[in-house]
Amino acid sequence: MTADHRLQVLESFRVGVAVLLYPLQFLTHLPTASSDWIRETFSARQKLQEENAHLRTQQLLLKARLQKLDSLMAENMRLRKLFDSSFNVGERMLIAELLAIDLEPFSRQVVINKGSRHGVFSGQPILDADGIVGQVVHVTPLTSTAIIITDPSHAIPVAVNRNGLRAIAVGVGTGNFLDVPHIPNNADIRVGDLLVTSGLAGRFPAGYPVGKVIAIQHDPSAPFAKITAEPTAQLDRSREVLLVWQPQQKTETPPPCPVADPACAPAAPVTTFKTP
Repeated sequence: MTADHRLQVLESFRVGVAVLLYPLQFLTHLPTASSDWIRETFSARQKLQEENAHLRTQQLLLKARLQKLDSLMAENMRLRKLFDSSFNVGERMLIAELLAIDLEPFSRQVVINKGSRHGVFSGQPILDADGIVGQVVHVTPLTSTAIIITDPSHAIPVAVNRNGLRAIAVGVGTGNFLDVPHIPNNADIRVGDLLVTSGLAGRFPAGYPVGKVIAIQHDPSAPFAKITAEPTAQLDRSREVLLVWQPQQKTETPPPCPVADPACAPAAPVTTFKTP
């Protein structure tokens, strides 16, 4: 041992033994290393999935709020010429997912995964990251049915964002188009004009994009022009939509049922509207 300590005569032997024992050491450590690697991999993957879902939600909300930018700029310029005013953009929003789509050829309806338990009410407007999608027509505790703006039975008050010209956008049922009827031939409306919600009737909040004018046909024998618009919302692609509450809308929650009364059933929240 003294000779080995001073002259390192057994160094080569120790190296050989270490080389021979390395596979055994590797196999002994393999389960622990594998479990650590698997745990770190799945933890990182789960964290990335959660972060991705959070970022998608934030992106959808921010894009929805940015929709009002063009409308607010035009509205602000018009109002500043009359009086120094501001515009309220403080709507409350809730994200919902599409569960089913009506496959009837002339019907445009979808089912979403939010209902009266979440405060959803009949007539509530829905939109996606690009514009107005439609409105709720039927509510159950857990799901709701919404009609799309291209449904032939749906109409929405709009305004030309460039000059404030008021109109009505009506669904045509076939294709991804909207009809804008009863516009005189001499009206100031052009191809490419953005149609936004006018806020009239108090159903849809003002200033959200609805569609863009893609065709105008003038017939001298007819009093009105034939105007076609294309919705700005991705009606055939969106999987998530936003439910919107206007600032003047509030949800009233009924008082809880008495514990001693087994016949009392909790009612759905009741939404009231302030007359515009």
